[in-house]
Amino acid sequence: MWNRYWLFHATDFQSLMYPCFTFCRILGIFPYKINALTFEISKRYFILLTIIICACGICDLLIIHDIFKANLFDTTKTLKFVCYYVCNGFIMLITHILSGPRMRLLQTILKISSTLPPECYQKLSKLIHIKDIFGIILSIMQISIYSFRNHMFKLNYKDVLITVFIGYLTVLEFEINMLYINCVCVLKACFKRLNENMAHLQNLVVKPCVPRLIYHIQRNQLFLIQLKILQKQHLMISDTVQKLNLIFSLQLHATIVMTFCGIIFEVYYHTVRWQNGIHFTFDMHFLDVLLSMIFYILKIILIIWACETGKNQAQEINTIIHDVLNSTSNAQIKNEVIKI
Repeated sequence: MWNRYWLFHATDFQSLMYPCFTFCRILGIFPYKINALTFEISKRYFILLTIIICACGICDLLIIHDIFKANLFDTTKTLKFVCYYVCNGFIMLITHILSGPRMRLLQTILKISSTLPPECYQKLSKLIHIKDIFGIILSIMQISIYSFRNHMFKLNYKDVLITVFIGYLTVLEFEINMLYINCVCVLKACFKRLNENMAHLQNLVVKPCVPRLIYHIQRNQLFLIQLKILQKQHLMISDTVQKLNLIFSLQLHATIVMTFCGIIFEVYYHTVRWQNGIHFTFDMHFLDVLLSMIFYILKIILIIWACETGKNQAQEINTIIHDVLNSTSNAQIKNEVIKI
């Protein structure tokens, strides 16, 4: 078991996603138990998730109410904090509502990715494990600097609770995004494997390896059998991509809105400070802003990179299909290839 879940040496989908699943379990947003090769809802963890979401939702509403009632900040800061709490509260709510569809999605990805070789998982684990662990460390650093800057350790229990709540929201939103990116990377590997199999299948048409007398019959039969298998795999992967986008689309939109609002407001604050003649200083506020900007930008870059590379890998099969159509004159083969 220890060797199976060793970091950077994944051999299957579970070991590849183990760090992400572990962090999600700690946060209470992974209410599943894995039995053999199936995901099942755990009543105990689901009740825990419900309690956490309800408690966080109440805290979210109370904080937003206090911001408007007490007029603690100016207009721009009020908009920034309200946007942050509303978007994170929305992400929490959608995460809870879509627990069932997300479990079925993970089950489907587990089934699809079972055809990938261990070498592919090991290659993916070097990226995914580093990303997940480094991201958590960066999140904790950001929360720690924010807490130190706001004098968390003066035994003001209200500030302590608010800081813990903000830290929980930050890590939860990060883990939801990382779960999406990890699933995209796995599906991208499945598309790549499918393209390689399709390219290999093309060699049966271009480079026959059986005698001429039986070449046409055996080649066409073998080609059609393997083509229908790849056809079924392609359809399953494509449907899974649509489900993935449907399940995570609302969280991603909320993340993008929150990220751009955070960047815009931070740039605005510093522009106003510089115009008022305040000199550039390397203090805790600067470190907090710097880590926040790095955190925001890295998240957006990772999401864009995963989506673009996955889309390119999915579209690569069009070129292979075009080559196969040019390599054969059999009408039945052409009809089956066009269906992909």
